[in-house]
Amino acid sequence: MEVAKNHFLSDMGVMLGRSLRHITRSMDTIITVTVMPIAFMLLFVYVFGGAIQTGTDNYVNYLLPGILLIAIASGVSYTAFRLFTDVQRGIFERFHTMPISRSTLLWGHVLTSLVSNAISVVIIILVALVMGFRSSAGILPWLAVVGILSLFTLALTWVAAIAGLSAKTVDGASAFSYPIIFLPFISSAFVPTESMPSVVRAFAENQPVTSIVEAIRALLSGQPVGNDIWVALAWCIGILLVAYFFAMRVYKNRV
Repeated sequence: MEVAKNHFLSDMGVMLGRSLRHITRSMDTIITVTVMPIAFMLLFVYVFGGAIQTGTDNYVNYLLPGILLIAIASGVSYTAFRLFTDVQRGIFERFHTMPISRSTLLWGHVLTSLVSNAISVVIIILVALVMGFRSSAGILPWLAVVGILSLFTLALTWVAAIAGLSAKTVDGASAFSYPIIFLPFISSAFVPTESMPSVVRAFAENQPVTSIVEAIRALLSGQPVGNDIWVALAWCIGILLVAYFFAMRVYKNRV
């Protein structure tokens, strides 16, 4: 058992290193992922911020959690693209002829997504600090935020794996991310849900982004989190488990 575990970890390390090299050789992917969320943040803070009533004095504090989720949703589309490319080039078939754990091929891409999105998140937070973002949260709330964002990234990355493995074209591999990117716009990420029409408000208050945004916002502001954190964790873990199950099924059927 110990030998098998060590074999799996060493194989995963090799696959992770391979995927990370792709990222370091094309840093434009991280730049592309961060540009759009930062542009949204600049637009909403400096153009629309004065007209939006959120009950807070610092709109960038209110806005930042939703911007981070948009960045992650945009970043995972590159995982789908890289998986699609590997499948089309027959990379997986080549690796399967070698004595390596097959699931590590997927895990290499998934963990790379976690690393690259973490870099994007850090860059966006640094820009937000320049724009006036401030947090009274201590170490534990920040760690909780990191945990929620990591779970959210893993959940969406496994969804991306399904798209990358089952798509017929490169455009189809990344198209899945478009609805997810715009989902924060129909949530409490930019404006309170109380200002929305009843039908839109009902959807906004019962979709995963709102609970995740509210939990992160409360943690960063040092306010009581309430049930939002448990709802957010339930959404992230639920999506993660379902997406992982179907991704592995698609992977086995495809290659």
